[in-house]
Amino acid sequence: MPALNFLSIAEITSGLRANKFQVRDIVEAHLKNIARLEPQLNAFTHIDEPGAIAQAQKADDALQSGAQLGPLHGVPITLKSCIDVAGWPCPAGSRLRANYVPSADAPLVARLKSAGAILLGNTNTPENLMAYESDNALRRAGGNRTSNPWNLAYSAGGSSGGEAAAIAAGCSAGGVGSDGGGSVRVPAHFCGICGLKPTPGRFPATGHFPPSNGAFPWLGVVGPMARTVADVRVLFGVLQGPDPGDPLSAPVAARNFTSANLRGMRIGLLETAALGGHTPETADAVQKTATALARRGFNVEPFSLTELSRALELWWFFFGPMVAKLFRDSISRKEEPQLSPQFREYLSVADANQRPTLDALLNACAERDHLRADVLRKMADVPVLLSPVSAGPAFRHGEGTWRGPAGYRETMRASQWLNLVGFPAISVPAAFSADGLPIGVQLIGRPHEEELLLEVATKIEQDRSDYPAPNI
Repeated sequence: MPALNFLSIAEITSGLRANKFQVRDIVEAHLKNIARLEPQLNAFTHIDEPGAIAQAQKADDALQSGAQLGPLHGVPITLKSCIDVAGWPCPAGSRLRANYVPSADAPLVARLKSAGAILLGNTNTPENLMAYESDNALRRAGGNRTSNPWNLAYSAGGSSGGEAAAIAAGCSAGGVGSDGGGSVRVPAHFCGICGLKPTPGRFPATGHFPPSNGAFPWLGVVGPMARTVADVRVLFGVLQGPDPGDPLSAPVAARNFTSANLRGMRIGLLETAALGGHTPETADAVQKTATALARRGFNVEPFSLTELSRALELWWFFFGPMVAKLFRDSISRKEEPQLSPQFREYLSVADANQRPTLDALLNACAERDHLRADVLRKMADVPVLLSPVSAGPAFRHGEGTWRGPAGYRETMRASQWLNLVGFPAISVPAAFSADGLPIGVQLIGRPHEEELLLEVATKIEQDRSDYPAPNI
């Protein structure tokens, strides 16, 4: 049996019910691993050891009493530090939010607690989530970066980098990140775990900072992250459902798919110059995944989307100039010196374009809807697409940037366009680079068809050789 801090969610819950170990054993194993690794990883913003131990005792008492147990009973979970947990600091990587402590749980946190999860702490992000490397100035002026557990010289990604690193390193059995341009999928890909970006509104984003409301709530979503597709599926079942605080939430019925449903299904191998170049190892991982799916009986065929070049331009209009304007309007001149270098760079690049006008915003919203409809029409008979997650595996610390020809707008294109159209996607570990860094592949689906993505992702996982844990 794997070490207690590397058990799957199913192994934890079944082991507890069979009295193989206690919740306290599971929680203490994770807390000891956090204490050992945190000086190297810097994955956490806040660790609630007393609270986790107290939760574990109550969970063990419930086991002994024969009480009805939730699907996450005794499972150690972490959350990105931009999601409200009552009594925990929720800085979202910013000094300007360093003293913010919410008084109430976000709805998704309440759902995790109700399902029996043991909340360990929350995890590191770049300032205001606006970068693909989890570094900020919260603790020290020189940086507060999260390292990749596969190689500490490399980034864990962003903006859910702390969450990905904690899960990959066995400091958490799973958790919740958020994604406005790949921020769940890219860290999952960098760290060798699974990350699901759902359809906007499938999970409530209420209690997340920045808030997912206003003119474009479809841009950013919260999503589950775990080491296996099966664990993501469990979290999906707990988190899904509407909430009045999320303007896009709706009571979408859960769906099940069988092997018979999938037999002969068309999967599009996304091929378009709009996504830019990829490392040979990345392209090879995607192609090998396509071959394995074809052996499974899927009809895998090339699929082109000429709309993606414009989709990426529109995504940047919203994520860059529009979001930057909202931040600029909320930050006073007195507060500007407290901003991190990463966030200053984002604002500088986003402000380099002409400031957005009301006409430009209205036209962009309308064009986005027309483009989304065009893509959906093309996917009418091809419900799943396969693509890279990003141009390559994790980069070295400090090499990520918004500037230049190798900046984020080029290297992360494969993930960004999905936040413009609001489609679900999942990153699944598929291979390793020659220097031992994980490489994931991305499955893309039509809105509200997450269960189909999870089913196909399971097939990828079954066909892949065992994925080891990082040796750290």
